[in-house]
Amino acid sequence: MSKEFEIVREFEVDASPEQVWEAITTGTAGWLWPMEYEPREGGAAPFGGTVTAWDPPRHLTGRTESLEDVPQQSFNQLDHVIEPREGGGSWVRYVHSGIFVDDWDNQYDGADKHTDFYLHTLRQYLEHFTGRTATFVTLDAPVASNTPGGLEVVSRGLGLPDDAAQGATVRVEVPGAGEVDAVLDFRNPYFVGLRTDEAMYRVFGRNHFGAPVGVSVHDFARGADAEQNEEAWRTWLAGLFA
Repeated sequence: MSKEFEIVREFEVDASPEQVWEAITTGTAGWLWPMEYEPREGGAAPFGGTVTAWDPPRHLTGRTESLEDVPQQSFNQLDHVIEPREGGGSWVRYVHSGIFVDDWDNQYDGADKHTDFYLHTLRQYLEHFTGRTATFVTLDAPVASNTPGGLEVVSRGLGLPDDAAQGATVRVEVPGAGEVDAVLDFRNPYFVGLRTDEAMYRVFGRNHFGAPVGVSVHDFARGADAEQNEEAWRTWLAGLFA
């Protein structure tokens, strides 16, 4: 049965409104995935949508009436309001609304939890990599990762200790990069975020929502190769779940 949803988040970040605007319009590969907005009201928005608000650097809205290749959803809207914060930085209000057409509780739960991780990654990008170009890769682990312990298999495969807490510096083995020191910038039962001086690695425990574990790489190193990164992770994940 179709049902509307709305996910609202408000946060502050030590970045100017102009930097936030750049991140959500042209720098999305640095924290989410590559997306493009036609820079005008009425222009093209991601997912076959339309820009319904374009007021840089204050207000951006993209609205999609019929999502391409997303049968679980019939309407989607992303709204961002950005205001300068007294003393520096920005205040951001983010609203994701739409209609889920099936499996509402699971779809909403997944979208709600993913929102916190995505917006955390946005803040990490703004605070550590703003303005830098990212080479982006995303892929799914094998179907065998869609089990209750799928995320933990990937975490332990990277060498991440079970008791490592968010904020700790850890030594991990990253496919394609070797052994590196990284900040465990996010950890909960559903997601893991690792940040080095040159990259952010995001692990999505989508096994909790009926799908394989996912991995995204935001590589800011000069000369980074997307194909090599993807092949390294795909080969490693295939071996991990063989």
